[in-house]
Amino acid sequence: MITDINLLDLDKKYSYADYLTWQFQEKLELIKGKIFKMSPAPSTTHQRISRKLTGIMINTFKKHSCELFIAPFDVRLLDKKKSKLDQEIYTVIQPDLCVICDENKIDERGAIGAPDLVIEILSPGNSNKEMKYKFDLYEEAGVLEYWIVNPADKTVFIYILKENQFIGMHPLIEEDNIQSKLFPELDFKLESIFN
Repeated sequence: MITDINLLDLDKKYSYADYLTWQFQEKLELIKGKIFKMSPAPSTTHQRISRKLTGIMINTFKKHSCELFIAPFDVRLLDKKKSKLDQEIYTVIQPDLCVICDENKIDERGAIGAPDLVIEILSPGNSNKEMKYKFDLYEEAGVLEYWIVNPADKTVFIYILKENQFIGMHPLIEEDNIQSKLFPELDFKLESIFN
């Protein structure tokens, strides 16, 4: 069991099996075997937006077979080109919010496989990871809908997976109504999460 992240070689490729042996104070994610430290505790604005989204989504999904999960919640992403049984896992991420409809993807350690909907809230220090690395990961893994919430600009970007590629919808601003393409009942005024 390793308790000090400084004892690890950050250039090495690590697996989920390695991840399970770590007992760090810092929160981290494993992206294709590389360690990414998570930002320090989210800002108050990030927390408020997350709480408001959670409330809206709890109401939306309370009579739905799909389940909402909120960070910290480990999502282990698989390589779609390999059999689930034949692969070692090298990616463990913690989306701010995610919805999973296939109960077979859920176990006591979190989820294994792509959520149906992922929502990430940008914070200073994590924007590059959310916009570049996670965008590519979620697309490759088969996430059907991905929202990027930008508190600084009070905007939301929605990407829908079509033929294994994310297609961006029109950017939404605070005055707009937002509606999920995957879950049309998830429909609300954006200002309700930003104010």
